[in-house]
Amino acid sequence: MWCTSCALAIEGSLKRLSGLHDVSVHYPSATLYVNGMPTATGFSVLASHIKRLGYRLTALEPVADAHARLEEESRYLTLRLIVGALFGMWAMLASILIYAGALPSEQVEQIVAWVSGAFSLPVVLFSGLPFYRAGWRTILAKRPGMDVLVSLGVWGAVTVSIGLLANGSSEVYFDTAVMLIVLLLVGRLVETLCRHRGLKALDALALPDGNVNAWQHERWQSLPIGDVSRGMRVELAPGEVVALDGMLESPGWLDTASLTGESLPCYVSSGQSVYAGCRYLGTAPLVIQVSAGVGQRRLDRLCDEMRRYQAKKGEMQKLADRFAAWLSPLALVLAMLTLPVALLLGLGWEEAFVRALSVLVVACPCAVGLAVPLASLAGSGQAMQQGIALRDPGALETLARLRSVALDKTGTLTNGHHSVVDWQARQGVDAANLHRKLSAAVVGSDHPLAQALARWPGSQPTPLKEQVSEQLIEINESPGEGRRVQLESGEWLTVGSISWLAKQHIVLPPQAEDVTQPHASQVVLADADGWLATFYLSDQPVDDAGSSVKRLLASGYVVAMISGDRQGPVSWLAERIGLTREACYAQRAPEAKARLLQALPSPTLYVGDGLNDTLSLAAADVGIAPLNASNAAREGAAAQLTTAGVGGVVRIISIAKRTRRIMVQNLFFSALYNTLALGIVLIMAIPPLVAVLAMAASSLSVTLNAARLAWSEADDGA
Repeated sequence: MWCTSCALAIEGSLKRLSGLHDVSVHYPSATLYVNGMPTATGFSVLASHIKRLGYRLTALEPVADAHARLEEESRYLTLRLIVGALFGMWAMLASILIYAGALPSEQVEQIVAWVSGAFSLPVVLFSGLPFYRAGWRTILAKRPGMDVLVSLGVWGAVTVSIGLLANGSSEVYFDTAVMLIVLLLVGRLVETLCRHRGLKALDALALPDGNVNAWQHERWQSLPIGDVSRGMRVELAPGEVVALDGMLESPGWLDTASLTGESLPCYVSSGQSVYAGCRYLGTAPLVIQVSAGVGQRRLDRLCDEMRRYQAKKGEMQKLADRFAAWLSPLALVLAMLTLPVALLLGLGWEEAFVRALSVLVVACPCAVGLAVPLASLAGSGQAMQQGIALRDPGALETLARLRSVALDKTGTLTNGHHSVVDWQARQGVDAANLHRKLSAAVVGSDHPLAQALARWPGSQPTPLKEQVSEQLIEINESPGEGRRVQLESGEWLTVGSISWLAKQHIVLPPQAEDVTQPHASQVVLADADGWLATFYLSDQPVDDAGSSVKRLLASGYVVAMISGDRQGPVSWLAERIGLTREACYAQRAPEAKARLLQALPSPTLYVGDGLNDTLSLAAADVGIAPLNASNAAREGAAAQLTTAGVGGVVRIISIAKRTRRIMVQNLFFSALYNTLALGIVLIMAIPPLVAVLAMAASSLSVTLNAARLAWSEADDGA
């Protein structure tokens, strides 16, 4: 595609096909989005129809191929721009000499006018060829657009100039045709570079191709990453980047900064999931059982979602398209009417043709077509760079008008797993002995609280289960309540809830339970001498929960926490992050969550991670899934955070406001320009060259305004 007119022509032609409910052609990303009956959305059906218009449809290209395509397009534009600038410079110089009256005689002016026409020929015939081709294609699609106006403007200027030369006049307009082509080529080149930069956001989701060490035919061998399928085992060398999603067969330390933004390494236990993009920090090889191959990885899905987002259009883009769709035919009608009206008013043929030519040039809706898509592309690129992957095209526009924000608790405002926040032990027990017995009591347990105790204290360089020196002879476990283990020395240890230890006839002293911490889960450890220690565990808030909530409140949003958890933990967390008790709702079922959300001021944003949040994500105007959200939550959300915490919520709101501001500015000024310019050129004579400069300035201003958003740094305020 050559410009937004091409996109509108393809879109309009496809919309006339039966069986298609929704069609969107996104020019900046060169992507087609269709929704309809299977018989109408088949690739061969769409490709054959598009081919008749002179375009080619291919499968969704990888990011690397998109870069290559835009680089080729940039070289194509650069070559035509060089030819246009080189020959156009001499054509312009000749015209300036004539306009300035710097030539000694009319005969010399006539010769210089012919020279101007000669130098304009390479520009008109070579540099302007893409405009004529695109204009013809849009006519075939019955959606004449900007390129038709450009083509008519160029050839109108050439025709008028040749007619003037034939009549012996040297006041030619070859410079108008040259400037129209050269300035539009400059705008297209700048626009292509902006599109190229928009793809940079997807580079963060692309992993390099290469070979991995996979287990096949009873031995380890190097295989291309594309040949590794689900279920195969892959070996990671120390320092190697994880290339495929999978589950660890043994525990290890991983650097997840590239995927989650975490600055500290993360210890991942065996059986836990790891995702492509992390880096293994261990000293010995680590084996992963692949759960998703190339094309199915989490990063691949995020990339595809971003591409689908770019292909669809929001309300402001649809408004811009509607404006551009009627502007081009209107300009053609006005240009055709200008000629006879000018003649009826007593103007000569020369001036009448010049008036009609100016109408054609000034009406080119380049800026209108670029107003919204470039801003949207820049905004989505900024979002991805800030750790937010957008899926819904209307999300940015809705987020910019947001009034209320509701957040889930567990896994969203909190880490999603418990950790020890306090403890007390029997008098006289030394820390080393306590650590040894606790490690022996919880080692191997799948219970989340037991795993949290195995990680305590957090300052330990290795998990406690690796410090167990005694073998366990016997393990008796009551799922969800507690367990008893017998050490090699014969000693029995008991760990579990207070109520379960009471059933085991273990007498607990008054200090074994701290009633001042109702928010915490209490786990008791006992040995042969009775009560040994009580540990208080809580799901801690994410690092940026408090600061993010405070910024949202300071920005005037209604902020609420809606959770299915108990009132105690909810109230404790609210106090920690700065929410009032009235803004927190505990023990709410999924249906109740959705009803509460709909009662908040609209538009609403909901942030949730679990299966029980899917209804609320659908009920909200915009849903956001945090980093470790379930598949169901991710599918129901309009955006997903790719970094830990909830700070991305504040950042995406800020980006959305700035993006919508750029959209409104672009759309308003481009529409105002075209409307006023058409009115002015109809009532007064404007030289075609001035019309060209004004049209080009409008298009460049829109492009640079969108580029300002792409190149600026997002702030943290909402």
